[in-house]
Amino acid sequence: MPDMLVNLYASELSALAKKAGSVSVGVRAALPPEMYLVVEWVREHFSDNWASEVSVAFSRQPIACLIAVENGRLLGFACYDTTARGFFGPTGVSEEARGRGIGLALFSDCLQTMKTLGHAYAFIGDAGPVDFYRSAVGAIEIPASDKGLYQGMLRRPKNNPEHGEI
Repeated sequence: MPDMLVNLYASELSALAKKAGSVSVGVRAALPPEMYLVVEWVREHFSDNWASEVSVAFSRQPIACLIAVENGRLLGFACYDTTARGFFGPTGVSEEARGRGIGLALFSDCLQTMKTLGHAYAFIGDAGPVDFYRSAVGAIEIPASDKGLYQGMLRRPKNNPEHGEI
């Protein structure tokens, strides 16, 4: 999957914010005492790698992790400035809550936060839903012949979860 670039001053960003404003779930910055709950939730619903990135988000000041909450339940998260400064992600919504615009609201609020903090552009590393990012905010693919930042990253081997591999 390619890396993508988002202009945080493009008109698409305010259109995205208007669309995301209709989502009825609360989106807010995570709080320090929620760290272990959020990290474990991400590990359970997504991956160890993403849980590691969420841990980094909690080490930032301000905390670089937004969460979507409804009736005291965590439904989704989005981070920025974790793997690298200026990067958006990881982000995810629980399976049962998908299709309600929660991911859109998290994405919009993260980009707005990044812009407020002084970023002019956001990078989406190893972007999964390329068409979504392209249509939502006019993100463009960054041409590269390799996996970029994630090339050579340690991953758990399928047959031995105890050791990482390159």
